[in-house]
Amino acid sequence: MTGEPDGEGGDRRTGDDAEPASVAEVAEPPPADDALENRLQETGNSHPKVAPLRIAGDVRADLKEASDERLVLAIARWRDDALAEAYRRHAGSAFALAKRLLWDGGVAEEVVQEVFVKLWHDPERFDPARGTLRSFLLAQTHSRAVDLLRSETARRRREEREARMTAESGYDVEREVGDLVLAEHIRDALSEMPDSERRPIELAYFGGHSYREVAQLLGEPEGTVKSRIRAGLKRMHRMLSAAGVLVGGEL
Repeated sequence: MTGEPDGEGGDRRTGDDAEPASVAEVAEPPPADDALENRLQETGNSHPKVAPLRIAGDVRADLKEASDERLVLAIARWRDDALAEAYRRHAGSAFALAKRLLWDGGVAEEVVQEVFVKLWHDPERFDPARGTLRSFLLAQTHSRAVDLLRSETARRRREEREARMTAESGYDVEREVGDLVLAEHIRDALSEMPDSERRPIELAYFGGHSYREVAQLLGEPEGTVKSRIRAGLKRMHRMLSAAGVLVGGEL
């Protein structure tokens, strides 16, 4: 921010003669109530904590007639009445722009409060050589509103992705339930098989043994074990098909 200009310099939009910004119609500014004050009190900075934001009638006459540049200089000197006057002049335009972008009056008010809190804590960011205070505040408002829109878009995409994952996991759950039902029918089928067929199948498919190992464990020729396993599997296939678990194909 440049040195303090004389009383006639800078962008002088004072009182009710202030012109509306071209990018947003002037709306009734959100009330400068405890919400903005709480934000000012909660955020730490080299600026002192301010007293409750004053209403327009409490602003000194010299600030009411001051240019925006002088207001920002006064804010840099911790004049909370200067912040109140800047809020009175420009909060309406900032609120109109934020609401136009966000379509939510409550969120728009929060954006405006954040913008003026930043002005209070970091007034040096305003450079009158680059434009008016209103343009600066509107740019800050637009940037914050766009950030919120992007954050909302990212949130929606994340929720959609999670919904798709939930749907896919739901399919997996259905398949798992089907596997459990099939396992139950297999146990029932095994229980009805003769031991000569059931035991080789249990050792080979549930015990993880090779045909040769099954033959050694049962003391039977390997060819005999293979034949009994094939016969048992065919019997199981017929039983499961009859129960409606399998529709064609092989087990």
